Amino acid sequence: MKNVGIIFAGGIGRRMNSKALPKQFLKLHEKEIIIYTLEHFENHAEIDGIVIACVEEWIPFLERLIKRYDIHKVAAVVPGGKTGQESIYNALCAAKINYGEDAVVLVHDGVRPLIDSKTITDSIKCVHENGSAITIAPANETIVSVDRDSKITNIVDRNSCAVARAPQSFYLGELLNAHKRAISEKQDAFIDSASLMRYYGHSLTSIVGPVENIKITTPMDFYTFRALSEAKESAQLFGV
Repeated sequence: MKNVGIIFAGGIGRRMNSKALPKQFLKLHEKEIIIYTLEHFENHAEIDGIVIACVEEWIPFLERLIKRYDIHKVAAVVPGGKTGQESIYNALCAAKINYGEDAVVLVHDGVRPLIDSKTITDSIKCVHENGSAITIAPANETIVSVDRDSKITNIVDRNSCAVARAPQSFYLGELLNAHKRAISEKQDAFIDSASLMRYYGHSLTSIVGPVENIKITTPMDFYTFRALSEAKESAQLFGV
């Protein structure tokens, strides 16, 4: 049974205010964000392959990066769709061809470069034990419900809340079948794989990932990524 990283790199970065470059190709220390992400999967002993869904016109650029940085586990780069849901479906179809329906797939954002090795390991283990693995981070602020008139309708117990992150991991065949059902039923508004699988009756099991495993969506996220990366580099340099 194979373990496959499904990397979503279909965004064009409107919230990043980057007019020319999709956010996954922005650089930190002369290395693109998506390469930081891919290296975590490339260097993990349990990951057998990687499939990437990319903005179609940027595929040749990404393929050059993959070659430049010696990312050997990439089995396919496929065009992204009009939605994230469609992009993931395209990548799953390619993964099925290369690895079969019994593979474990870890669906991850190309712009989430602060994942760590333990989260990948825990995700694979959780799928084998429970059939799914949804990475979460504890909610560290008060969560409230608000109505259309901006009135607070409920203050939720923070201890029962968490933030859904990535990877979100499943058996390939189960996730692919859920996508096919959604296509046949014209259900195309699922925000992520967890929402899709829950809608079609699958039980979801959470694992706790690192708090810093953020998605680089805004300039503030990028500055946070830079600060965390430089802090980690300094810690390694000085043996902290």
